[in-house]
Amino acid sequence: MRIGTPGFIPARLTEIRHARRIPSRAALARRLKSSASTVSRWEDEDSDQTPDPTALLQLAGEMQVRPEYFLRETYESDRPTFLRSLSSTLVRDLAYQKAQMQWLHEASYIISHYVDLPEVDIPDVLAGADYTQLRDADIEQIALDLRKHWNLGEGPSGDMVTLMERIGIVVATIPMNTTKLDGLCSWSPIDGRPHVLLATDKMSFPRRQMDAAHELAHAILHRAVPEEEFEANLRVIERQAFRLGSAFLMPSTSYPHEVRRCSLAVLASLKERWRVSIKAQIKRLSDLDIMPEDLSRQLYKLYSAKGWSKGEPLDQHWPVQQPRALRDSLNLIVDNGVRSKADLLATEFTISAADVELLCGLSPGWFDRDAAEVVTLKVASPDSEVSPRGEGQIIAFPNRHHR
Repeated sequence: MRIGTPGFIPARLTEIRHARRIPSRAALARRLKSSASTVSRWEDEDSDQTPDPTALLQLAGEMQVRPEYFLRETYESDRPTFLRSLSSTLVRDLAYQKAQMQWLHEASYIISHYVDLPEVDIPDVLAGADYTQLRDADIEQIALDLRKHWNLGEGPSGDMVTLMERIGIVVATIPMNTTKLDGLCSWSPIDGRPHVLLATDKMSFPRRQMDAAHELAHAILHRAVPEEEFEANLRVIERQAFRLGSAFLMPSTSYPHEVRRCSLAVLASLKERWRVSIKAQIKRLSDLDIMPEDLSRQLYKLYSAKGWSKGEPLDQHWPVQQPRALRDSLNLIVDNGVRSKADLLATEFTISAADVELLCGLSPGWFDRDAAEVVTLKVASPDSEVSPRGEGQIIAFPNRHHR
């Protein structure tokens, strides 16, 4: 039997340490002015030692969470979290993103108690087949079938984040503080709903489009991939996700017919219409065997020589849309008096207000601002300059679900 705080969950301590980018148990111990061995025992699933009430309050305060945080089970999915795990990616960065994904699972689950999120509309494109059996031609056809299913036609796809939220995927965006990670895809351990976390670092609309399409591809193709296969088949999994994302954004039946000539100038012109990066277009044309390999190498070299690796033309031409579903849901809950902001923080969320605001796309300080009061205006009659009793037409401000 554990001593200290009954019900303390060591995995929560590991999670918050990763979420706060604390590299080790020893580093956490230094912050708490405690011994490394004590903190190690708190985080050890097999240990019977847990923080006493005083230490728990200190730990919660240092980690900026409510003490109840450590008494709730984690929301870690039993399926793999799909991310572009590169050898150069710091383990600390990967752990941070996985912790943030678990928080996103928890936040959406809390919100779903009060709001009906859009129903998940992802067709079974594999029809019982294994993802390892997919050929490039299969992936191209899947992209066309998905566009037909979602009534997108064969032109530019529009904003991918908006589409993903419409078909029931929970999407959030946060700074990942690394150029090695662009996004993650995971599934809720409660209801199996797909969740996607996208980076805001060095963001442009075309990059956001490709990152979102890539994670959407994981949600479509790789839901049934077992954990033990993830690392072994990572190269295949990532190649499939990129191929499907590219095929979805640039359909084989329409996009290639607009490529008059394989040059950077033409691709820059097409970028304005398709809102896909020039570099992604080069890869797409190469994948479709429209652009010879020697020409693609030549264009990549010219692309690099122009300095476009640090930023392409038109990158900042379009605003980057932010996810809305979680933000609008919380505004709806508060504006309709279902729960107050203070009540949500005191009883539902155990992470800090700033953490919730970041994950749910709320403006900083949202929890500190009172809900807008309902007011009306009295307008004088057009037949008289002043109404002696102040009477007139009452105009109510329209109800808004977000501010």
